[in-house]
Amino acid sequence: MQKVKICNWNVNGLRAILSKGNLIEFMKKEKPDIMAFEETKMQESQLDFNFDGYFRYMNCAERKGYSGTMVLTKEKPLSVSYDIKGKDHPKEGRVITLEYKDYYFVCAYVPNSKDGLLRLDYRMHWEDDLRKHLKALDKKKPVIYTGDLNVAHEEIDLKNPDTNHESAGFSDEEREAFTKLLACGFKDTFRELYPDKVKYSWWSYRMRARERGVGWRIDYFVVSDRIMKKVKDSLIYDKVEGSDHCPVGLVIGD
Repeated sequence: MQKVKICNWNVNGLRAILSKGNLIEFMKKEKPDIMAFEETKMQESQLDFNFDGYFRYMNCAERKGYSGTMVLTKEKPLSVSYDIKGKDHPKEGRVITLEYKDYYFVCAYVPNSKDGLLRLDYRMHWEDDLRKHLKALDKKKPVIYTGDLNVAHEEIDLKNPDTNHESAGFSDEEREAFTKLLACGFKDTFRELYPDKVKYSWWSYRMRARERGVGWRIDYFVVSDRIMKKVKDSLIYDKVEGSDHCPVGLVIGD
């Protein structure tokens, strides 16, 4: 596998972060071969910025100003597909799958279960279909899966686990869904490399959470077991600002 650097960022509004300059500054510094995004919150026709040197693929929600994913890639993929198979999935622009010679790359914005876990049933349905999608790809070639997965898997992955067991992103059901995915032959790259390290990728805008270090790790790079040995580093850029999430990164290859 050719060595690549991949970054992912839930930008909480692509136009907003472009206007701030944070995204372009980050990309100039890190020079990712692939750059994935969640919560672009726009239609493709609204994007008037040219990312020189990259092929661009967008999956936009039908509902304007909501959700959405995008991938920039220096190497043109062999194929590109959007969304996942399954019944009753609204067009929310949540998944993009790119096929390369040595692997599949999947960018996803996992549905939030909402306050009071009002959307938990749909979230579990979505998780089942996403897991089927990744397993089917993995039978053909290894998978690199990234995105805002909207779950803090273990207690180490959020500041206040004791008070959040009924909260969206830390319910038993959501955590178990992630455990099921890993059991299907995948690895959480950051936790594999740094089993005891505390780093967060999302902070609420409320009560100065980021300033106070009250965060969650909900943005991931997950890879097929058989290519974990090729992972050189799994990164959380927790000093990079511009969104309520920070970017995460992966360096992988021979």
